[in-house]
Amino acid sequence: MTLRPATPADAATVHGLILDLAAYEKMADDVVATEADTRAALAGDAGPRLQVVLAEEDGAAVGFALFFPIYSTFRGNWGMYLEDLYVRPDFRGRGVGYALLQRVAQEAVQAGAQRLDWVVLDWNRLAIDFYERLGARPLSDWTTMRLTGDALQSLGTATG
Repeated sequence: MTLRPATPADAATVHGLILDLAAYEKMADDVVATEADTRAALAGDAGPRLQVVLAEEDGAAVGFALFFPIYSTFRGNWGMYLEDLYVRPDFRGRGVGYALLQRVAQEAVQAGAQRLDWVVLDWNRLAIDFYERLGARPLSDWTTMRLTGDALQSLGTATG
């Protein structure tokens, strides 16, 4: 297995993995992103630019980690946010997820990040157990909030 950064030329592969992840998380109907969106987000001049690490075996993608910088006002420093970590089912239990998460942690440490954050679905006990074995701890005092669609548009275009 090899790990490498994804480039815009990998957009179809990354997008395919995103679709696989969405199906696994029972959220396939929520995907509106296109391959073109993925390509644009991976471009060197994208703002903000996504970072993606691909795990490959014999030249075929078997997993990915997608992450980007975040800022902590309390720490006064940057961190990394892991948006997605996914390994295709046939390759689970072989160290691919660990290798991907380790690479993201290395990127965070090299960038001077003081934390690495992500969310995990409550029902994904296998992932939660994996993360806890690595020393991650759930933030039970926090609730993830989200504005989308009409609610976001309404608030984002409100005057006064």
